[in-house]
Amino acid sequence: MYKSIIRPILFKFDPEDVHHFTFSVLKNFGFLTQLFFPKPIVDKRLEREVFGLKFKNPVGLAAGFDKNAVLFNELGDLGFGFVEIGTVTPKAQVGNPKKRLFRLIEDGGIINRMGFNNDGLQAAIEKLKGNKGKIIIGGNIGKNTDTSPENYTQDYLDCFEGLHPHVDYFVLNVSCPNVGSHAKLQDVEYLRELITEVKKINQSKSVQKPILLKIAPDLNNAQLDEIVELIAETKIDGVIVSNTSVNREGLKTSPEVLQQIGNGGLSGKPIRERSTKMIRYLSDKSNRAFPIIGVGGIHSAKDAIEKLDAGATLVQLYTGFIYEGPELINEINKELLTRAGRLPR
Repeated sequence: MYKSIIRPILFKFDPEDVHHFTFSVLKNFGFLTQLFFPKPIVDKRLEREVFGLKFKNPVGLAAGFDKNAVLFNELGDLGFGFVEIGTVTPKAQVGNPKKRLFRLIEDGGIINRMGFNNDGLQAAIEKLKGNKGKIIIGGNIGKNTDTSPENYTQDYLDCFEGLHPHVDYFVLNVSCPNVGSHAKLQDVEYLRELITEVKKINQSKSVQKPILLKIAPDLNNAQLDEIVELIAETKIDGVIVSNTSVNREGLKTSPEVLQQIGNGGLSGKPIRERSTKMIRYLSDKSNRAFPIIGVGGIHSAKDAIEKLDAGATLVQLYTGFIYEGPELINEINKELLTRAGRLPR
């Protein structure tokens, strides 16, 4: 129903307006989703225990959708095994000027340059107090756009400290191409400093939370080798592969349209293969030494299985969720059960 009826209507309107409309519908009329979408699959065989947390299934929602922790309970009702909120910054910020969100329908992709628009740390904390405990929540954290370089780390520490009682795991977002000083955030020396300081706070807590690093899909093998070494040295809990891409190679969308759109991070089908290759490389290079959450271009059950087979432990949807709808969650979980010998093909 989603792809045949709902999506064609939604795709007639501005993507950001549709995003806000969808939020309003799910928040106020979420109970109606059971009329339009299949009941989520629940099965013990889908459970995964990763970095000390038990996920009811391995299909999560990536950061960027529920930026302000408004909809995590409702998203849990759709069948997600976990939801990552954010990116959260210490202070509220409006992000980049509109228009800043674009569909590449021919490519099954999206380009965004949102710029970490969010309501800030305190607003997220207030929303998280309404957690009904039905789903694992990740906290994706970043820096404010106007923060000076010497204070980048403090922004991450403020978010980590504030969200610590309210989320189940953390993601250090250092790879978004839509924020200033993007290069510094991915410098290995800086990452070492950042992770060390975040871990100090974590170790001071009676209950420590897993810490993951989210990396870009545009890293070369030498840079990935550095990531493997960094994780081994700092002992963080895992990595998310991958964020959005600045690469525009191989797109069906015309160069003229891409020029009109301008800069931003590309997600969806165009980065599927790149993301999967990175997962496989990191998994093989490290001998599966750490968990990997695979994200990027998952538009089908086959795409999800591809990432899991490459070495991912969990997967996340974003663009695929927008293009394929909530049914995609069940499709992936059904295929996992089929592979486990529980359901006929």
